[in-house]
Amino acid sequence: MQLTSLAEWNCSIARTLDVVGEWWTLLILRDAFRGTKRFDDFQASLGLARSVLTARLRKLTEQGILERRAYREHPPRYEYRLTEQGRALFPVIAALLSWGDTFAPGPGGPPVVLVHDTCGNITQPVLICEHCHGEVSAANTHSEPGPGSSAALAAGPATALAAVPGPAGEPAVPHRRPGH
Repeated sequence: MQLTSLAEWNCSIARTLDVVGEWWTLLILRDAFRGTKRFDDFQASLGLARSVLTARLRKLTEQGILERRAYREHPPRYEYRLTEQGRALFPVIAALLSWGDTFAPGPGGPPVVLVHDTCGNITQPVLICEHCHGEVSAANTHSEPGPGSSAALAAGPATALAAVPGPAGEPAVPHRRPGH
């Protein structure tokens, strides 16, 4: 079944899902973060068809998330390494791991834990504000249109805070920070 591309949506989440939103892709990334590099090792870990794995590795390579490097010439063999862009997806994989451990747990508890190499303790991912270093959560953040929002692009660079579209059929409602 051919899915519609999300690449042209004016939404960073949709465009990201267009690249990494397929479940095999996320599992390939999980294995890459665990150190898997070779095609046969990915296939052994995941048990998916060679054609599916080939297609997913090709897409991740074309998108700059993995780099394909030859490790043997005869016969040609390649390994796949995370690029800087790929390593930037670690918080996504860690958040999925944490969510799964909390809301879709296995009967024996988490099958894998994250250990912080610096201190040696088991850790959980936490979002931290780069400015005040406080924890970031859905309860203490909101979204506002950015410079690439549809409203801002249509109005030009001198536009004031653009409105966030409401549900279908409802007028747009501006989102503002409390006290602003």
